[in-house]
Amino acid sequence: MTTKILVVDDETDLQSLIKQKFRRQIREQKYEFVFAVNGEDALEKLKENPEIDLVLSDINMPKMDGLTLLIKLNEFSPMIKAVIVSAYSDMDKIRTAMNRGAFDFVCKPVDFTDLGVTIEKTIQHIQQLKKTLEAIKENTILRMYVDANVLQFMTGSEFENGLAANETIEATVVFMDICGFTAISEKVKPDVVVRIINHYFDVMVGEIINQGGYVDKFMGDAIMAVFRNEYHLDRAIEACLAVRAKINAIEEDLTSDLKFHPKVAIGINSGEMICGNIGSTTLRRLDYTVIGDTVNVAQRFQSIAKPGQIIISEKAHELVKESFMCREVGTVELKNKANPVLVYEVVE
Repeated sequence: MTTKILVVDDETDLQSLIKQKFRRQIREQKYEFVFAVNGEDALEKLKENPEIDLVLSDINMPKMDGLTLLIKLNEFSPMIKAVIVSAYSDMDKIRTAMNRGAFDFVCKPVDFTDLGVTIEKTIQHIQQLKKTLEAIKENTILRMYVDANVLQFMTGSEFENGLAANETIEATVVFMDICGFTAISEKVKPDVVVRIINHYFDVMVGEIINQGGYVDKFMGDAIMAVFRNEYHLDRAIEACLAVRAKINAIEEDLTSDLKFHPKVAIGINSGEMICGNIGSTTLRRLDYTVIGDTVNVAQRFQSIAKPGQIIISEKAHELVKESFMCREVGTVELKNKANPVLVYEVVE
């Protein structure tokens, strides 16, 4: 399978170097390079080549620079990942680029061995995201059309028995809500709403996957994620910190007089929960998910979290206080809980 890569740089010498250094990959049709001389040219090339998922871009260019291009890339497609290729003297700009969603960076003069490794790492990340999105689509379709005939056709009684199976597991569940998005959705066009929330979800899902978690479900403008196996609480917190940092760095120019700085409110809780297929057999729609008090409390934590806050329990704080800086929030009233609960927020 050929990966098509867009290289954006006004220094045409780089084109020759890339063709020379990656000649074997080009010959074997592993890579195909498309070149643009500035951001405006890059957007035109993307329209002509919609299959491009990876962009290597300089920062300092005429007409449209790399920092502006990054904003446009996010609008163009949330699947496109950008790697910045720029001089070390541009480190402040490189940091800005990372905050605007750049996946990685390589400094000039280019070490092509390092660039090759970075390209491969980025391609693997893109492929992982595509597989996750495809799995989500397939699962959605499966849940809509599960009946006895379909199950028998697919894998026989073994799979059918698996749907009825359930277990009690020890895990961490996370609820992440995009704050203020409902109000924004009332002020901009539907296609813009869908595009930007899908971009935010793409960012959030990427960090969840990076820490070995999985997305249980999307709920409006929120995500429910589950982390299992070793250090599930630590990995969940790491993912949430990364999500908060990435989302905080986003600034949306929705209209000429409306800017949106998204924030996330996050609730985390660990403990026992029931894992199984939950739903309606009458409708033949089942959702493989987790339920129980641990899950309910995580959602309650998210509901009391302020924009930018990551709320955890006192028990969780005792487990992670040596690894993460936390701050006591105080006791709060939670729905369906007789007594107030002491909660903490993860600072860093």
